[in-house]
Amino acid sequence: MLADINQWFLSLGSEYGVNPYIFGAIYVGAIPFFLASMAWLVKRARAKKSTVLPTLCAGFCFVSAYLYLAIAGRNIPVWVWVFLGVLVAYGAWSTIRDARRKIAAVRDD
Repeated sequence: MLADINQWFLSLGSEYGVNPYIFGAIYVGAIPFFLASMAWLVKRARAKKSTVLPTLCAGFCFVSAYLYLAIAGRNIPVWVWVFLGVLVAYGAWSTIRDARRKIAAVRDD
């Protein structure tokens, strides 16, 4: 059964021109860089310095796997793009909210 699931998973990649393992590696591999960028953002905010660069880095890490999908993928159904758009929008909103909370907590201290 596990072999069948793996075969189905890999067939999706060949159908859409994306290697699912590369997508997964980018997705998981970007997590530490995203967290580091968020820590950098909070550190810069504490020091009352510009947070533009760490915000851009965090944003890039957040969407890096989807950039791979956009560049390498082909014939991706519209519903996938809508779903990813909703995920990215929610993730951006959630990240901004959390970053603002951390910055506000630092300023209160």
